[in-house]
Amino acid sequence: MFPMARQTPAPTYDVGGIRLERPFRVQRLGHFGFNFRDQEIALRFYSDLLGLPVTDTVDFGRNFNLKSATGQDPNGYFLRVGADHHSVVLFPHWTHMGRPGTKHEGTHWISHMAWQVGTLREVTEGRRWLTERQIGIARPGGRDVRGANWNFTVVDADFISNEIYYGMDQIGWDGISKPVPICPPNGEQLPEADGAAQPDFPMARNAIEEGLDLRGGLHQRPFGEPVYDVAGVMLPRPFRVVRNGPIRIFVRDVEEAARFYTGVMGLALTEEISWQGHRALFLRANTEHHTIALYPLALREELGLRPDSICMAYGMQVGSYRQLKDAVAFLREKGVTIRHLPPELFPGIDYSAFALDPDGNAVQLYYYMEQVGWDGRPRPPQARRSVDNENWPESLDPLSDTYLGPVFQGPLG
Repeated sequence: MFPMARQTPAPTYDVGGIRLERPFRVQRLGHFGFNFRDQEIALRFYSDLLGLPVTDTVDFGRNFNLKSATGQDPNGYFLRVGADHHSVVLFPHWTHMGRPGTKHEGTHWISHMAWQVGTLREVTEGRRWLTERQIGIARPGGRDVRGANWNFTVVDADFISNEIYYGMDQIGWDGISKPVPICPPNGEQLPEADGAAQPDFPMARNAIEEGLDLRGGLHQRPFGEPVYDVAGVMLPRPFRVVRNGPIRIFVRDVEEAARFYTGVMGLALTEEISWQGHRALFLRANTEHHTIALYPLALREELGLRPDSICMAYGMQVGSYRQLKDAVAFLREKGVTIRHLPPELFPGIDYSAFALDPDGNAVQLYYYMEQVGWDGRPRPPQARRSVDNENWPESLDPLSDTYLGPVFQGPLG
């Protein structure tokens, strides 16, 4: 059985002056990608209903020399929560299936998940470290054209692509992404482990001084009429998504999956539960209770979730409990199916609801995530709030870490 605590190997690698057991430190979940049947329908859900701004597009049909016999949209769409160029990516499923390579049951609706590290050196040395340990490499690494993040990608025990990246374009007050003429070229390679890359700012400054039209990077959808007062700001919907994640995955072997995410990726095991004979593990990257949760595949049918995908749910945090209640009512009114699942399966989160997207993926909406302190211990189960999915209170008493954790920098709209 995978232990709740394990003996830590002797620190070997200097990461910014701190000795660690691997040459990189995952700091947070950066973004997550789904593959969809219909891009416009997916955009209506994630952008028009959930309110995520569209930042950019990529024509995957052109990139991979593929054409749809039925005229399907070949574009991938990049959406953001805050200032990151992208937090959610909507890829066309048909282009994924048309590319060479083995397609594994349950995974072909998931594009990838991406983990941010603090420096480019961690990406380059991390690639060497993982290659030496013969971890499966899905993409050898380079720089993405959209978002400009330096990265490489490995695969977990269930064949899900895990990108490790440094750097991400930030979107400012004007909502404009980097115009194509100054996007990184296709095929830009990672520096060697002891190499270094040139900074972005001088190149961007020179292009602007030479007359580059910055509005060439504008890829927004209509914002919508601001009709809801959300804590003092008028918005088109009565809530604001302020954070993405956690990810919940159904896995073939919980123990094997946990070995990858702790031993390879370096995530910390926060908690283990048993629910109706099913064992689940909750792992974190930072101070949040969990960033990824691993559940046995057998639980998928019992919960009645999408039968052809191993993604149990993708989390999106809203700004408050009030916003959570208003989001559920708003989405129901728009025809979105809302489900409530047993709260025992989600330690560290109390009230939450699951909105089903057009392809049946579950998006977990929540307002609170338990924070783990210096001693690495979660709150004891008996000290947590009891959740009654049949009767949501009008308001809640605070917990010791209510409104703590990562801060959304805003503005809301």
